[in-house]
Amino acid sequence: MVKQEGVPLRLDWRWRVLEVLFVSVLSLARWRITVEGEEHVPAAGGAILAFNHHSYADAVMLAWAVVLRAGRPLRFMAKREACEGRWIGWLTRWVSVIPVDRGSPGARARAFEGAREAVVDGDLVAIAPEQTISSSLDLLPFRLGPARIAIATGAPIVPCVGWGSQRAIGPDRRPARLVRLPVTVRFSAPIVPEPGESAEALTARLRARMEEELGDVQRTYRDGLPAGAHWVPARLGGGAPSHPDVLAEHERRLRDWNREEGPA
Repeated sequence: MVKQEGVPLRLDWRWRVLEVLFVSVLSLARWRITVEGEEHVPAAGGAILAFNHHSYADAVMLAWAVVLRAGRPLRFMAKREACEGRWIGWLTRWVSVIPVDRGSPGARARAFEGAREAVVDGDLVAIAPEQTISSSLDLLPFRLGPARIAIATGAPIVPCVGWGSQRAIGPDRRPARLVRLPVTVRFSAPIVPEPGESAEALTARLRARMEEELGDVQRTYRDGLPAGAHWVPARLGGGAPSHPDVLAEHERRLRDWNREEGPA
C-alpha cells in the first residue's frame, strides 16, 4: 500500500532551475495566478492529482501550484510524443515524466505500473483523465487510470481544475492574451476509494466533482466569459468548437488508440 507517512520528498536542483525559469518568465508577463484549496494537496505521501486538460500550459500551472506552494515535486503521466519531442523532451526527462504510448496496450500497462509504483513510493503523480486536450474546453470522457491506481494503492485522488491559461496557448494555439493573464488553479477535497468500489464508479465520482468545480471556476473567472471568444466554451456563449462535434472526433481517435483495451 501507499506510503502516507514520513518526510515529504524535496525539490532537487532540476526543479529549482525550472522554478527560477518559470517564475521569471511568468513574472515578466505579470500573470495573475490564483491558487485555491492548496491545503488539499498532501504534505507527505503518495497521491494522484487529476487535472482537466484544456491548454498546453495547464501542466505548468499545476506544477506552479504544487511546487511553489507545497514545495513538493511532481511526476506527470504524459504522451510518449511529448517525451520525445525536440523542444520539450529535455524537460520531460528532467522531471521524470512517466511516458504513455496511447496506441499500445502493452505500453499503457507499463505506464500504469510505473505510476502505481511511484504513488506507492510516496510520489505525487499528476494525470489528465481526458488523455488529450479538449478543444471544446468542456471535459472529455475520462479514462479509468487514476481510479485504478487509487484502488490498487489506497491513495487519494485530489481533483484539480484550471482555467485561463488556454487564453495564452489553448487548443487552437491562437493567443488571446499574454500579459496580465488571470489564471485560476483550484484543488478540492481528496476522493478516496470506498470498499469494493469499482473503477467506473470512482471515475464517475471524480468526473462529477471536476465538472462541478470547473463550472464554478468558469462562472467566477475575473475577466468574465465574453460572448464569441474562442477561449470560451460554446455552451457558455463562446466561440470554441461545439462539444458534440469534439466528442465525435474524440471517439474516432479513441478507436485508433484502443484497438485493444489496455489497463490505463
